[in-house]
Amino acid sequence: MRVEIWSDVACPWCYIGKARFEKGLAAFAHRDAVEVVHRSFELDPHRAPGDVAPVIDMLARKYGRTLDEARAMEEHVASNARAEGLGYRTEGRDHGSTFDIHRLLHLAKARGRQDALLSLAYRANFAEERSVFDRAVLVDLGVEAGLEEAEVRAVLDDPAAYAEEVRADESEAASLGATGVPFFVFDRRYGVSGGQPAELFTQALEQAWRGRQDTGPATGAVPEARHPAGPGGAAACDADGACEVPAR
Repeated sequence: MRVEIWSDVACPWCYIGKARFEKGLAAFAHRDAVEVVHRSFELDPHRAPGDVAPVIDMLARKYGRTLDEARAMEEHVASNARAEGLGYRTEGRDHGSTFDIHRLLHLAKARGRQDALLSLAYRANFAEERSVFDRAVLVDLGVEAGLEEAEVRAVLDDPAAYAEEVRADESEAASLGATGVPFFVFDRRYGVSGGQPAELFTQALEQAWRGRQDTGPATGAVPEARHPAGPGGAAACDADGACEVPAR
């Protein structure tokens, strides 16, 4: 059974959602039969490479808030991350184009190192003093994930390398009705949006598994993204780059 996850390294709810999904997967009886594929989704696809700004400043401009209010928003998201055992810095982080990161993630997928690179990129962006919008950092992350340094540099030097794969993922997300991330598709049967609780991910896996046993593997696109275990949603980052802050 395949689970596809559309996400962006710049999205805090994707970082949190990945951790929650992995906890939900660990509780799933057939977890060893699940293939997880990470797909590309840029929250800021029109941002020029090299246009990097502090996250706090970006949030203040986007939401029309003061810098103190933007810091409070970040601190609230950070509390959700820390509740999952994740590190999260609320100061000193950058925001920029994630296109190069997504291209490297496709290289990593081809080499069987995609999840390793994504985990390292999330940690660097949200928990460490390393900017994922710096070329040298991306090279280091690729090598840490098990990729050949020369191959990482070759991809970064060639703007066309894996560009079509990134755009294809984004086009497919749009065709499935995804307007934000994280967006999870379970065996092309159910679409789940947002950083849902771990228990819900386990339920979604179980429901998709039962459907697979009843009718065989699903084919084609998910006609409508829907919640497989009842109403309600969870925080996500939308296609305009805005990331929800849940009510206290």
